[in-house]
Amino acid sequence: MPHRHDLTPEIADTFARIALSHVAREYPNKLDHVMGGEGDAQSPRALHPIFFGSYDWHSCVHGYWLMARLYRQFPDAAFTGDVAAQFDEAITADNVAGELAYLKRPNSTGFERPYGWAWLLMLAAELKRHDSREAHRWSEILTPLAEAFSDRFKAFLPKADYPIRGGAHHNTAFALLLAAIYAEIAEDGELDALIRGKANLWYGEDRDAQAWEPSGDDFLSGTLIEAQLMRRVLKFDAFRAWFSHFLPHLAEGRPETLFEPVEVSDRSDGKIAHLDGLNLSRAWAWRSLAPALDGPSAERAVTAARLHMAASLPHVTGDYLGEHWLATYALLALDGAV
Repeated sequence: MPHRHDLTPEIADTFARIALSHVAREYPNKLDHVMGGEGDAQSPRALHPIFFGSYDWHSCVHGYWLMARLYRQFPDAAFTGDVAAQFDEAITADNVAGELAYLKRPNSTGFERPYGWAWLLMLAAELKRHDSREAHRWSEILTPLAEAFSDRFKAFLPKADYPIRGGAHHNTAFALLLAAIYAEIAEDGELDALIRGKANLWYGEDRDAQAWEPSGDDFLSGTLIEAQLMRRVLKFDAFRAWFSHFLPHLAEGRPETLFEPVEVSDRSDGKIAHLDGLNLSRAWAWRSLAPALDGPSAERAVTAARLHMAASLPHVTGDYLGEHWLATYALLALDGAV
């Protein structure tokens, strides 16, 4: 695809059609499914009447988020009719009841924690931002599922004594960031307070981040996603003070690894393809952090965002192991904020 660093109608159309091609594609499929007996051996569609596609549940959820966001941003685009038809087919009261029934299984307590939880809340938050009648309908239908995942966060966070800092699905800063966006838009004060308290407890005293990344499985920067979270939960001056201690040598371009796009040796390998996501998520992070910085630090952030975007934006399409999810992170990077 063409190399561009702004979200254009052409890129939006490409991304929307990528998502349309996979959210209802049932196979191949990697289930997060604990079976309690022979009766639990069921197909993805039987287990998850909405989010059965896109290789795995969480990728299907954020495929719907991508479509919902582009539907709002480009209301006159040619793809909006197909997106609306997909939402009308998938987001029904019966299908939401089926997703809720799965959550109520005794063996589903840890299902998709915390990554899938956070993305479901992001989808719900995005639908709440819409002005259209159809999106209001989808939002209302999806609300019980969003509230169920909000309740899961409320039950889990008080007993989660330690953060998870790795750069993949279990990263707690990423989950808190997305959940915080939902809490604000849904006016969920209890969840918002829990997120702010836990973020400060887990990360508030962090100093001189060494940025020991990437690891071979990363698609998130453990360092930069933490900074994005703290930017959201702290007031501006408090964030600037925290950040000056967290990355004190940013203006000198250190730690160097944060400024250098990672290499992807084999995009047909699903785990190695994660590294394209790391480049795109770093581009998103640097682009969203830059307005809170000044001088050389801001200039380095903008340059790093551009370099990371250039490294992986051309590779969003191609192999299904990357294509089923990378457009989501490309959209985050092109938006620069959520």
